[in-house]
Amino acid sequence: MARHARNRNKLPVIPEIKHATIESLDQEGRGVAHVDGKTIFIDGALPNEEVTYQAIRIKPSYEVANVVEVLTPSNQRVTPKCPHFGLCGGCKLQHLDANAQVAAKQLLLENDLWHIGKVKPENMLPPLYGPTWGYRHKARLSVKYVDKKERVLVGFNEKATRYVAVMNSCEVLVPEVSALIEPLQNMIIQLSIRDKLPQIELAVGEPLNNQTVIVLILRIMDALTAEDEAHIKTFADTHQVQVWTQTKGPETIKPFYPLNGAQLQYSLPAFNLTYPFKPNEFTQVNPQINQAMINLAMQLLAPKQGEIIADFFCGIGNFTLPIARSGAQVLGLEGLANLVDRANESAVLNQITNTTFGVADLFKMTPEALAELGRFDKWLIDPPRDGAFELIKSLADFPKKLAEVEEGALQANTSAAPSPVENPRSIVYVSCNPATLARDAGVLVNEKGYRLSAAGVINMFPHTAHVESIALFELIK
Repeated sequence: MARHARNRNKLPVIPEIKHATIESLDQEGRGVAHVDGKTIFIDGALPNEEVTYQAIRIKPSYEVANVVEVLTPSNQRVTPKCPHFGLCGGCKLQHLDANAQVAAKQLLLENDLWHIGKVKPENMLPPLYGPTWGYRHKARLSVKYVDKKERVLVGFNEKATRYVAVMNSCEVLVPEVSALIEPLQNMIIQLSIRDKLPQIELAVGEPLNNQTVIVLILRIMDALTAEDEAHIKTFADTHQVQVWTQTKGPETIKPFYPLNGAQLQYSLPAFNLTYPFKPNEFTQVNPQINQAMINLAMQLLAPKQGEIIADFFCGIGNFTLPIARSGAQVLGLEGLANLVDRANESAVLNQITNTTFGVADLFKMTPEALAELGRFDKWLIDPPRDGAFELIKSLADFPKKLAEVEEGALQANTSAAPSPVENPRSIVYVSCNPATLARDAGVLVNEKGYRLSAAGVINMFPHTAHVESIALFELIK
């Protein structure tokens, strides 16, 4: 018993403060150094800086640490614009010059392509830049009622915790939404369900009649009283926003007030396209960069009239409809039925008749299922963070399987022979995770007969560690 008591009373070991030279940034925006045979990930440190650090997690081969002091600052270190930076987990790179952020992300992409996929692009595309502040049109904010302080917090979570950061504004949200954070706190504190409203999703559409369309989805875990409803309606009227509610799963999301609010939408002027969308449907958070990204994707894909093109993970048709404007026949496949419905509606709205949309689980793709889809001249792929591994792997037997399908269809006509079968001539791959892009690129280049003609980064999420990128693969003849 005495021995156990001594162990309980033993003081915790405080990690010593050590010195390091930062070599690069990792995918989470942390400085990377090597000390005593270990890899050290140091939050708050930048490449080429001399720092002291203290470990917060120690493992046999690596440590996670916080910077204690920057001894020699990088010439790319800047003063963060946001007063909440360092505490709020929404941004991780405000202390790094905006152009240097993009350069670091491009280096990360190149390193992943080589170290994971064992491939190198023949050409690095110039980065796509856009607005660095006030760009974010969609977000999910946490809400917390602090009983002891009798106040409500609305914002992003604190860095590496589940606590809600104390904040009254946000520099990366569009200004109209940033200005709502403090009024939201003041409104929610008046509700009877102030402690049963854990989350607010927000979506911003293009202005209609000179009024920005803003929708807030309140996640409510208990019934609203008549007084609660009155407070919410007053807030909506005062700030010219729409309020929707969600009581359980996504299927319970519906308008609360007003019931007939203006439709959210975004447009692609270069292609004369307009996309209506619901606040919980996936759209890109940065509309200006989205337009630039689509323009670049169309340049790389170079769709032509008469071609047959597949758009995998098509969502609401963000790329499908611009491809269709070229005159190509386009098949868009997506795993979520509600997004396919929205894509079909947008095709009708924009008077596009050369598209077909369907629901498919692309994470369970097989060579047989791919062959059943038929021939395609080109592909565009825009998967979520998990990438498109099963789809890419299905190319392995694709020529053989498609030949078998066609040969079976021609059995009744013995004089006709199947034409030669090839994989798509080119694939444009849009990625939100350089690691899975690199993995899939390795399969395409090292197993499927493609070359990585070009790759580059898209600055979709300034001041965060998220890396959006695009790559062009071309079949080797």
